[in-house]
Amino acid sequence: MSARPMTILQVVPELGTGGAERTTIDIAAALVAGGDRAIVVSEGGRMLEELRDTGAEHVAMPVATKGPIGMRRNAGRLAALMEREGVDIIHARSRAPAWSSLWASAWTRRRFVTTYHGAYNEKTALKNRYNSVMARGDIVIANSGFTAALVAKRHPFATSRIVTIPRGIDLTAFQEDVSARAEALRRTWRIDPRERILLHLARLTPWKGHEVLIDALALLQKRHGRNWVCVMAGDDQGRSGYTQKLEEKIRTLGLGQRVRLVGHVSDVPAALAASTFCVQPAIEAEAFGRAAVEAQAAGRPVIVTDLGAVRETVLAPPDVPRDKRSGWRVPASNAPELADALFEALQASNDSLNAIGLRGRAHANANFSLDAMKRKTLGVYHSLLEDDISALY
Repeated sequence: MSARPMTILQVVPELGTGGAERTTIDIAAALVAGGDRAIVVSEGGRMLEELRDTGAEHVAMPVATKGPIGMRRNAGRLAALMEREGVDIIHARSRAPAWSSLWASAWTRRRFVTTYHGAYNEKTALKNRYNSVMARGDIVIANSGFTAALVAKRHPFATSRIVTIPRGIDLTAFQEDVSARAEALRRTWRIDPRERILLHLARLTPWKGHEVLIDALALLQKRHGRNWVCVMAGDDQGRSGYTQKLEEKIRTLGLGQRVRLVGHVSDVPAALAASTFCVQPAIEAEAFGRAAVEAQAAGRPVIVTDLGAVRETVLAPPDVPRDKRSGWRVPASNAPELADALFEALQASNDSLNAIGLRGRAHANANFSLDAMKRKTLGVYHSLLEDDISALY
């Protein structure tokens, strides 16, 4: 271990909702709990108070900007902060602030870490260059095996510096009795206790697959038209036009009594406890897919599209026998096959769904614990400061 407490600076655009933001707070909490110092630079947001509750420090800075001049100015601000506060390592979690962080680390001769949180779109050489900053860390943390392979393919120069650390989930949050909170949510959503809930827990953005799901629900209603409601829980983050588009599609397909758009839900364990099973119909590959792992941790079967990291996170045929599955995997953007999986899950007995859910919980507990992610990430920091990167392999 390092001879003195570390000072680690994490940089993330905002503290809204999402995997990068959640992991930022989790690692800040781990640092403070271990006697180290955690500083986070962002533009603030919904999760700011939660960050401060960990004992971490927050510095507001306009690091979400993607303009070259603004990014360069942020580099100067970050460098000054690092010198002033004695920062040992700067850890960037998003592309625009990562460029500022890269420059600041070079100017101050501090170690630079990146976490590759997303399967970024890459259609041009210019976009590849922009994305490449996430592969320029002294250590590049990939949040899944899928992400690690993607980084190595797109940025071969980084291959020897990639370390895979799966996203960690706070499993304890899904081991508590939250039945009273779940029932309260059902009442808030105006859902009869006898109806099964199909939960889609994701921010409202097109690539999360809401439109495909609505098309699948219209097909499902023709085959199984009673005793179920689909809850789409997520914030549109200002994309009100997309919300209106979904609402119109729901009305046009006659699903007004079957689909609820309920907005952001902060009590995820209660939402999952209220559900019968969860569906994540993303139309683009997810680098990890936290929602599917949290659903399994809560003992809920999941239906996901067969893209990205789900082959690591969700047990399903053909990778495992049907009696070993924790959910269903279906082709992306395929409403009929998604409808078939929804129908099969609705037709399953409670005992069958419970057995699937228990397998998913065991899978999540064994592979995606928050403690493991914290321990491995802090291990990256210590190894860099001790110049012993080989210890990570």
